[in-house]
Amino acid sequence: MSTSYGAAFALMRESASQAWRAYTRHAFVEGLKDGSLSREAFLHYLRQDYVFLIHFSRAWALAVVKSETHGEMRAAVATVNALVAEEMQLHIGICEAAGISQEDLFATTERAENLAYTRFVLEAGYSGDLLDLLAALAPCVMGYGEIGQRLASEASSQTYADWIGTYAGDDYQEACKAVGILLDNALERRLGKDFTTSPRWPRLCKTFETATELEVGFWQMGLTP
Repeated sequence: MSTSYGAAFALMRESASQAWRAYTRHAFVEGLKDGSLSREAFLHYLRQDYVFLIHFSRAWALAVVKSETHGEMRAAVATVNALVAEEMQLHIGICEAAGISQEDLFATTERAENLAYTRFVLEAGYSGDLLDLLAALAPCVMGYGEIGQRLASEASSQTYADWIGTYAGDDYQEACKAVGILLDNALERRLGKDFTTSPRWPRLCKTFETATELEVGFWQMGLTP
């Protein structure tokens, strides 16, 4: 499944295999799959994730600044559009149906776990180049794609079908593949085709692993409204 998102992602995922499993098989995710996750916990998570996506969109906008080619800029812009015009709209729609207005959603107080993750990603971009930023961004993008695919085939409940369908859907899956291509090409451009032999590779894998661990913390936060 992971190889469809690019060669570099598959290698980074393998290097962080323990954290990756904790992230993609977290109790929160399994609760989405079987419908046992409480609505209170889900809405709490959605509110925090909406705030997360605001910062995540800003990080992807920073990727435009860090780009070296027109192709890199276009890929980053397309991802920003997908986040703002599509993914955030999912959150707005579900929360409005539950009686939470968009104004209330935007005013959500950011939890410490959320702040730690989003600022880690932004700092990776501010202090590094596009590679550092993409290594921090990739776990969220591809992780949700992988989770969506799995839950679409394994879900035993329709309780969270809208959420699952968004991340399993063709549009999101294509976005994951596009980010995988962007990551592969960016690495080859800056480090060469044998990018795994570069002294920078272990550090990039560590950034990926840390971001994955912060995803685990984000799910855990979702279980504690």
